Amino acid sequence: MARMHARRRGKSSSVRPYRKQAPSWSNSDPAAITKIILELRKDGSSSSKIGLVLRDRYGVPDVKLATGKRLGTILRENKVASEIPEDLRDLMVKALGLRKHLSENKKDLHNKRQLQLMESKIRRLVRYYTGSRRLPAGWVYKPENAEILLSR
Repeated sequence: MARMHARRRGKSSSVRPYRKQAPSWSNSDPAAITKIILELRKDGSSSSKIGLVLRDRYGVPDVKLATGKRLGTILRENKVASEIPEDLRDLMVKALGLRKHLSENKKDLHNKRQLQLMESKIRRLVRYYTGSRRLPAGWVYKPENAEILLSR
């Protein structure tokens, strides 16, 4: 599949092996894994960081195979999930950094274009998340309010 804002194709990447159950060597105690997830979330880790820590430190290659639930589902059930999805939050942080850079460097046309592309991605993601009801129906991305949203 081609890239979103370029006319070229990306490199193919590795794919996890298909499995229906957790490997025998992995840590597969659902209660212990849920407890670790909640502790890491309480420390302020994002869901992707939690997945990396579980894989590298605790020997859990796949949370869904070990617990029967996805990591985001576990966070939502325990009411510790963030209100803005992680991929949208990361794009908003990048856009804020670019806006700060452009306020200091007004003639940087390349980064001005990158900001336009990034905000286009943000609007596209917002449309997807409002359609799938992960964000409220009237939620709109506004660069002026993004810093306030991210500080929560």
